[in-house]
Amino acid sequence: MSASLQVTQKLQHQHQHQEKQQHHYESSYFLSSKSSVSKQSFSTFKTTSDPLPKRAKRTYLAMDTDKEVIAPFSRLGGLHCSSHDVTEEGINYVAMRNLFVREAREAVEVKVEKKTRSKHVRESAERLKVNRTEWSEFRKKMNPDSLTHHPEFIVKPRGQTVWEGKDVKLHCTVAGWPKPRIAWYKNNVLIDAKAHPEKYTAESNYNMHSLEIKNCDFFDTAKYHISALNVKGEASAVASVVVKNFFFQCLDGFSPEHGVTFETTIIDKFEVAFGREGETLSLGCTVIIYPTVKKYQPEVLWYRNSVPLKPSKWVHAHWTGERAVLTLVHLNKEDEGMYTLRVNTKSGFDTYSAYVFVRDANVEVEGVPVAPLDVRCHDANKDYVVVTWKQPAVEGSSSILGYYIDRCEVGTHHWAQCNDVPVKYARFPVTALVEGRSYVFRVRAVNKAGVSRPSRVSEAVVAMDPSDRAPGPSAPWTGMIKFTEEDPTVGVVPGEPTDVVVTEATKSYVVLAWKPPDQRGHEGVMYYIEKRISGTDIWQRVNTGMPVKSPRFALFDLAEGKSYSFRVRCCNSAGVGEPSESTGETTVGDKLDLPSAPGNPVATRNTDTSVVVFWGASKDVKHLVGYYIECSVVGTDVWMPCNNKPVKQTRFVCHGLTTGANYVFRVKAVNAAGYSQSSPNSDAVVVQAAILVMGITIPGKPTGVTLLEAFKDYMVLGWTAPANNGGADIRGYFVDYRTVKGGVVGKWHEMNHKALTTTSYKVKNLKESVFYQFQIRAMNMAGVSKPSLPCAPLECKEWTITVPGAPVGLHVLEVRDTSLVVLWEPPLFDGRFPVNGYYLDVKEASAGEEGWKGVHEKVNKMKYMKVTGLKGGASYVFRVRAQNIAGVGKPSAVLGPILAQTRPGTKEIFVDVDDDGVISMVFECSEMKEGSEFVWSKNYKEITDTSRLTIVSERGKSRAIFNSPSLEDLGTFSCMVTNTDGISSSYTLTEEGLKRLLDISHDHKFPVIPFKNEMAMELLEKGRVRFWTQVEKCTSDCQVDYVFNDVIIAQGKKYTMNFDKSTGIIEMFMDSLEVTDEGTFTFNLVDGKAKGTTSLVLIGDEFRELQKKSEFARAEWVRKQGPHFVEYLDFAVTPECDVLLKCKVIETNVNSNNYKEDEEAKKIEKKDGKLTFNIGKISKQDAGVYEVFLRDERGKDKSTFNLTDAGYQAVMNELFRVIANSSSEIKVLSTEHGIVLYSMVTYYHEDLRVGWLHKDGKIAASERVKSGVTGDQLWLKINEPTEKDKGKYSMDIFDGKDSVKRVFELSGQGDICENYAHKLTGFMVDAHSCISCSCLDRARVVGGLPDVVAIQEGKSLNLTGNVWGEPVPEVSWTKNEKVLVSDDHYKLKFEQNKFASITIAAVTTADSGKYALVVKNKYGTEAGEFTVSVYNPEEEESKEEKKD
Repeated sequence: MSASLQVTQKLQHQHQHQEKQQHHYESSYFLSSKSSVSKQSFSTFKTTSDPLPKRAKRTYLAMDTDKEVIAPFSRLGGLHCSSHDVTEEGINYVAMRNLFVREAREAVEVKVEKKTRSKHVRESAERLKVNRTEWSEFRKKMNPDSLTHHPEFIVKPRGQTVWEGKDVKLHCTVAGWPKPRIAWYKNNVLIDAKAHPEKYTAESNYNMHSLEIKNCDFFDTAKYHISALNVKGEASAVASVVVKNFFFQCLDGFSPEHGVTFETTIIDKFEVAFGREGETLSLGCTVIIYPTVKKYQPEVLWYRNSVPLKPSKWVHAHWTGERAVLTLVHLNKEDEGMYTLRVNTKSGFDTYSAYVFVRDANVEVEGVPVAPLDVRCHDANKDYVVVTWKQPAVEGSSSILGYYIDRCEVGTHHWAQCNDVPVKYARFPVTALVEGRSYVFRVRAVNKAGVSRPSRVSEAVVAMDPSDRAPGPSAPWTGMIKFTEEDPTVGVVPGEPTDVVVTEATKSYVVLAWKPPDQRGHEGVMYYIEKRISGTDIWQRVNTGMPVKSPRFALFDLAEGKSYSFRVRCCNSAGVGEPSESTGETTVGDKLDLPSAPGNPVATRNTDTSVVVFWGASKDVKHLVGYYIECSVVGTDVWMPCNNKPVKQTRFVCHGLTTGANYVFRVKAVNAAGYSQSSPNSDAVVVQAAILVMGITIPGKPTGVTLLEAFKDYMVLGWTAPANNGGADIRGYFVDYRTVKGGVVGKWHEMNHKALTTTSYKVKNLKESVFYQFQIRAMNMAGVSKPSLPCAPLECKEWTITVPGAPVGLHVLEVRDTSLVVLWEPPLFDGRFPVNGYYLDVKEASAGEEGWKGVHEKVNKMKYMKVTGLKGGASYVFRVRAQNIAGVGKPSAVLGPILAQTRPGTKEIFVDVDDDGVISMVFECSEMKEGSEFVWSKNYKEITDTSRLTIVSERGKSRAIFNSPSLEDLGTFSCMVTNTDGISSSYTLTEEGLKRLLDISHDHKFPVIPFKNEMAMELLEKGRVRFWTQVEKCTSDCQVDYVFNDVIIAQGKKYTMNFDKSTGIIEMFMDSLEVTDEGTFTFNLVDGKAKGTTSLVLIGDEFRELQKKSEFARAEWVRKQGPHFVEYLDFAVTPECDVLLKCKVIETNVNSNNYKEDEEAKKIEKKDGKLTFNIGKISKQDAGVYEVFLRDERGKDKSTFNLTDAGYQAVMNELFRVIANSSSEIKVLSTEHGIVLYSMVTYYHEDLRVGWLHKDGKIAASERVKSGVTGDQLWLKINEPTEKDKGKYSMDIFDGKDSVKRVFELSGQGDICENYAHKLTGFMVDAHSCISCSCLDRARVVGGLPDVVAIQEGKSLNLTGNVWGEPVPEVSWTKNEKVLVSDDHYKLKFEQNKFASITIAAVTTADSGKYALVVKNKYGTEAGEFTVSVYNPEEEESKEEKKD
């Protein structure tokens, strides 16, 4: 079902408020099954007047029972139509407007008109025909591929003129797809609004962009460019901002409006004021405007901390025409600050400022904290708001435990406490609000003493969704689009949100923020938020009831300490889109750390009732709220707050002090997490005027103000320090400036509020081509000097120099007879390239310009250099030149002359390591003056970070203590003394030096008693055990604790201790070791601070072995008290191979037993206490256990020798050794059958192993070659020797361990037949003759057979051997020396009288054995042996598993 809608718009022209026009446009609506309205589109039309964009709120249709459509009419107020024709860009921009600001709402007047269905259908058909061409163009524009186009400024920023002190805002509207990126520039310099939030605010809401410039001054006059950039191109626009200053408007003092020059004088000025919470305070000044012009009134403005004050129930401003009065009703700590009265006239302005202090109201209960302050509301939503506050300056008698937050609905007086448990964090989300209602909040602090008074209530805030809080921006109306029913964007599901981040995470809540998706269709989008606990895959929807509209959401009720991930989905009437990328894991908890302690405060005198306090800013602090300063009268230890509202600067004037009193000051920082530790106390200062302090006066005027460098918007100034420093070091400088135009000068203004430490300054934010004058004032502890003479007018105009400017701030330290250190600051103008180094020049003061010479050849990258090789007593001057890649710049101003002379009494820095191992550097000065201070530096940069060094100074001595010495501390440390003539010294800490100091520190911190010997143990007589050690040195106070298994033991029956302090020997004796004595024995020594420990561990096998030795030693001692063996029963083998058993005893009765043959005891011989039993030639019958018994009236003893198993084998091995060594060399003997090789031995035992080798190969026994033993002869017989029998023969005789080898070389000439013939006739060959044997026809196996064959069970084996012999030999096969017969299992073949083969079918383990191929003919017999091994794989694997 469809319907038509006619809307009547009220169009109002910008300059004609009475003229009104009404225009109608049409739109189509579509109904779904679940909603009366699901989609809405707009149609377009041409207008003729200038547009002012307004958007109508979404309207809805309803269908009555008569099937008539109710079509609402929308009347938009204040619309101005364009006089230009509708263009393609206009259509496109309206489409873009619908994409980005669909949810914008404005007041709509609705007029209802009823139409019948038939009339509606006719009108729809006519519209479809007429608008076909326009619809096709619109679809082309809405196509995502053709939608992209370069940025275009629909509304350009307009130039504006404002008065000084006002705010100005530049607006523009930019179209383009993808969405262009916007950047603002001031005079072509990029504006970083986030870095300067106090000056600029840049906003981008869809296509609307704005730049707000706050509190405009003269320097904000500039050309402001805005640049829009996307992938299709770039566009820019420019607008000029002119800030009018009354003085610059009338440089000649003439006011065209009145024809007079106004002079403003402020008298009866309010002084520094003190009020108390709850009181009413008025500030007033009398303002005289001369001359008096009738009906002319100046503009009177009041500021607090440079922020304009607006009238409210707390602030009332009144101007009588002569007197300006500011009344602060019901003072609160939020009212504390610097108040400024500014009077603007047509001729200029004048100001006056003074500080207002607000003291805490008296507490009702002693010790409770004072009220918090500055309660504000943030991130207001429909059901929650985040409340923040600032901690009070006074915590009471104990630290603040937390805060209670109260809420009150506007219009009621009922305060409800929002939290049951005090919150420590100064930020709290208040939930359970009722949508649409307004609330105010207050905060109370609580400590152990009680609860404070409530703070001032916050501003009222409405619990409302941010998207409903204010109408969104609207785009300019540039044309009219007519939609038909075929809108292609209907049904578009939104895309994924982007850049989902956790902007804030505490233990109470987490805040998410994201960017809307690029694909949204014509509708606005809403969002669902999902969370997931880390370690799980389950996503849970947080806002299940209703999606949110704004791209920001706070999650509550998260478990503290758990980690979560988050993601966001978009939704509209078409459905829910895909989720965004999840955030990283976020752990719920307060992540903000407490700020670090501020740096050392320095207090200087100011007036009779005030002191100026400076301090170092806290390091690495996040979200700093500010600083609280406290003071205490010396000797009272009572601390009072100097300010009740935190200040962010590091300088504060503490007023209201008692004149003549001696005060110390300290500072603490504060952020939302709480308070930092207080800084160290300042040096004590007497409160009195700083004009004259103990002979110290204000310094003289600086001189020589010159221009060092210039650029288009800044200049670099340099000047010379005053010749008279007033008796104290110059602590800084202040620069004043004024403009010069047409010879007319303006008023002087302060350029810097914080004192400069160098004699140069880069003056920024100047106007190009404008002339300026500058004057300088110096400051010391007595006050600020009079200004220097103004410099000549200087034009702010860019220099074209490419090389760097001159370095500045040259000064010297550590002046000695032969060396000094020159320091400088870099030039403030680097040229076209950064400075990459410096050159230092030196010359004697009396030399001419040609006397300059470089101190070094290579460029120096540091800003200091030590000059050595100077002549004592000579004066020198120095200069420095900077370098960049373009070249070397001009030299600096000359420093000097400096006299190279060591001051009498000069001392150097020395390193000290105290008894506690603390490493420190010490510098002493005997010429300290009142106000002199020690200043420590590292690499000649003042040390402000106290994390590495702790500096303690008292009287004329300063100590820099290393907190935790490490490689980070390497460098050159120097110390100078202020208010002296350059007294200073330095010390360079190297890595080697640091290591040496750390070793010394460790020795001092943990002194160790040195040991000559670590604890040792030895066995004494009777089995006693002695534990002992020896120290190198100890005192008479040295004490020893004897410890066993961490339990101290004392002298008694079991333990005996002794400590000889003269020798350093410590002993502990134990009579025996028992099973319970297994463990660790320790000697703990303490000698003053020195300690020493030595231990001995006796456990496991080592302890059991020692215990056995101890028991054995005791048993031996007991045994030796009666008859005993000196040498126990043992054996020996004589050269005749007789075996003897022997022992040595103390003279007594002896009884020897052999368990087998007792009668053999008669073989015992006794001589000189030695007993001998001769077994003779040993055999296995002699094996047995032999014992010898000793006894008399004193006792008895026994010795046993086991001549079985291992004992028997040991005897046999010794026997074999004697036999083997008795063998003779091998000899040869010829017989009728061949030859015999033999060797003679003393005795032969049947178990003796003898082996014969031929050519190092084992000789196999056969009928022809045999070996054996006859009596004591070992022989080898060779029958029918042949030529092959020649060579080396060896006989190996086992000697019980290895073998004894005898070698014989068998060689010679002669015919075998002749030799053999002689043998047959009975002739004997000489035993030492050599024989030659040759019989080529003897049967033999010439090859083909392996030594070993390994084969798997079930396989078949086939082997073939090569046979030779003439006549053809007989062939046979044997297995384990048994002849084989050919059958089905063994197949034996002999082919071609050469090849003999054997085949074993399907081998089994039974086929394993020793095989031989035997060949034989009339000349001899030979066997080829080999071994067959059959294995089963499964059995092999099971065996391996059992082994594992």
